[in-house]
Amino acid sequence: MKNFIIYASLALTFLVSKATAQEATFEMKARLIANKIEAITKEEKGALKEEIEAVNKELEAGTITREQADAKKLLLAETRSKNIETRIAQAQEELKNLVQQKVDGKLKDTKTKTFTFNFVSDTVKRPERRTTSQFVFAMGVNNLVTDGAVANSDYRYWGSHFYEWGVTWNTRLMKNDNLLHLKYGMSLMYNNLRPTDNRYFVVNGDQTDLVESPIHLEDSRFRNVYITTPLHLEFDFTKAKTDKEGKKIFRTHESFRFGIGGYAGVRVKSKQILKYEDGGRDVTQRTRGNFNANDFIYGVSTYLGYGATSIYLKYDLNPLFKDNAIKQNNISLGIRFDLN
Repeated sequence: MKNFIIYASLALTFLVSKATAQEATFEMKARLIANKIEAITKEEKGALKEEIEAVNKELEAGTITREQADAKKLLLAETRSKNIETRIAQAQEELKNLVQQKVDGKLKDTKTKTFTFNFVSDTVKRPERRTTSQFVFAMGVNNLVTDGAVANSDYRYWGSHFYEWGVTWNTRLMKNDNLLHLKYGMSLMYNNLRPTDNRYFVVNGDQTDLVESPIHLEDSRFRNVYITTPLHLEFDFTKAKTDKEGKKIFRTHESFRFGIGGYAGVRVKSKQILKYEDGGRDVTQRTRGNFNANDFIYGVSTYLGYGATSIYLKYDLNPLFKDNAIKQNNISLGIRFDLN
């Protein structure tokens, strides 16, 4: 009889695992991609930390000046940022396709059920944690606010977009209440602008002007990449549950959520990409430089949603360009996924 129970338990476990694999939800698929991106990001950030420490030792030893140390650190940050961008490009494309399938309704939204079989042994309870971690991915439209308005923009509304991904930690602030959480972490942010009317950016001294191209441009894109530290106060309306012993169990991201806060960070790269035809040949011209863009970024952000999915809005409080006569601030609106 004991052997029969063991075999039955194994058979049921196999059948459930097979059904689960066949009906993988959006969150399961996204988590696999997220783990891949997170591993790459952690590896590159760890390497950057070691390199920065080596530069600090050189500075302390007096073998390099403060200016040389700062220049080295900036170059190292740009190199590691490029490594991250290159290595996760494929994973990012997979994630974009998965999000598009979700938006198009091609993925089932049924949550995977968990089955517990106690034929052989009792379930081992894990201690409750007040701090959890999430992988965050966001995408949407991007533009510039001029004189307090986005109307009549010089940039395409649907062609300009942003991407953001990173890791956050979520700490419940009160011991016996699940409403208030502090959410903090680190993100890699890509802000893209596509000018209208066949225009592109030209640096003119301390000014960065948007001018019309003398040749037809098939694509004109301006990209800024930032490493940021977001901080939000999150209101999570997930209700607490009670176990068999009457103890409260707190979960997150299972009901309506609202977050408000901000972010700050540094610009690690700016690039302009122009595509055009020259003598029957397709040409792609990539120009890197600072384009007089601000080296630092800070702003306010908020999100509102249900479960892991929310609407996300962020706005830079400082202008994109340092000394332009007309101040223009970046604004982004999109969809955000916080995956436990």
